[in-house]
Amino acid sequence: MTLSRPLAAVCAAIVLAGCAGDRATPTYPTIGHIERLDSRIDAVVPKDAVIEQLADGFDWSEGPVWVAKDRALLFSDVPRNVVHRWRAGEPVSVHLKPSGYTGATPRGGEPGSNGLTLDAQGRLVLCEHGDRRVARLEADGKTKTTLADRWQGKRLNSPNDLVYAKNGDLYFTDPPYGLEGNVKNPAKELDFQGVYRLSAAGELSLITKELSRPNGIALSPDERTLYVANSDPARAIYMAYERRADGTIGAGRVLLDTTALVKGRKGLPDGLKVATNGILFATGPGGVLVITPTGNHLGTIVTGQATANCAWGDDGATLYITADMWLCRIKVSAKGW
Repeated sequence: MTLSRPLAAVCAAIVLAGCAGDRATPTYPTIGHIERLDSRIDAVVPKDAVIEQLADGFDWSEGPVWVAKDRALLFSDVPRNVVHRWRAGEPVSVHLKPSGYTGATPRGGEPGSNGLTLDAQGRLVLCEHGDRRVARLEADGKTKTTLADRWQGKRLNSPNDLVYAKNGDLYFTDPPYGLEGNVKNPAKELDFQGVYRLSAAGELSLITKELSRPNGIALSPDERTLYVANSDPARAIYMAYERRADGTIGAGRVLLDTTALVKGRKGLPDGLKVATNGILFATGPGGVLVITPTGNHLGTIVTGQATANCAWGDDGATLYITADMWLCRIKVSAKGW
C-alpha cells in the first residue's frame, strides 16, 4: 500500500516519537575507539562504551560547559568567535557572537572565547582570546563584566581555560594562543605564560610562570590539588600542584609526561576534568587520556582528531568532548563533580 504524503509524514512522526508519545531519542554516528592500557580502565570506561558524534562542521571546538537548568551544552568555536548551544533533538544554535573579540579591526587566528564555566550564580564566565581577558556574561545575556585583563599593568596574553573552587577562587591559564603570531606578536606585553588566581574578593595573583604553554586546568575533588596541562610539544606534560588552604600553590610535580606520544598522535595536553573518584579525563595526544591521581595512564578515549576539551553533563556520568570540528560524548562509569 502506498501512503499519501501527509499520512506518511504522520506515521513517520509516530514511529520516531515512540508509543509513549515522547520526543524520540536521537541516534548519532559513532567514531573512534577505547584504547585500554590497564585493566583498571574497565571500571571507569565500560567495555561497551562508544563515542557519539553529536555535531560537526566547526573550525575548532573548545571549552564545553553543561547548563543543567537548560539541559544544554555551551561550547566555543574559537576561530569563528562564537559560543554555540547544543541540546539533544535540536539543531546547534548560536548562543553568543562575538564571543571573545569585539574589536573593530578584522583579524585572523583564534579570536573567540576558549574555556567556559559557570559561576555560583549560574552566569557564564569566558576566557576571551581576542579581548585578552576573563569576562562574565551578566544575567541579561548581553552585558559583560571584565574580571581580569591585566597583571601589574600589562595586558594578559589570551586567557585559555579556567576553574572555580568552592570558595569562589577562580584559577585560569594564560598562554599566547589567542595572539596573532603567538609569542612573536609585538602586542604581547608579558614575557611569560602564567597561571593566575582571582580571589573571590577580586584580587589577582600570579601563582606560577614556570610553564611554557599552560592550558587546561582543573581541581581534585578535595581541592587540595590543582592540575595544569602544558601544551608544548617539546614538554607535553600534565602538572599537579599542592593547593594550600589560602589558595596559593606549593611544589608541583609532573603527573604524566606525554611528550613521546606527540610524534605519533594528533593533539597536545589541553583541557581536563576530574571525576569524583579522582580520575582525570585529560585531552591530549590521541584523544582523552584516562589518568589516575598517581599518574598512571589507564588508556585513551581515541577520537582520531586533535581533542581540545571535555565537560561533565547530563547525569554527571556523560563526558562531552570537543574534538577539532566535532562535538562528541561518551557515557562512562565515573561521575563528575
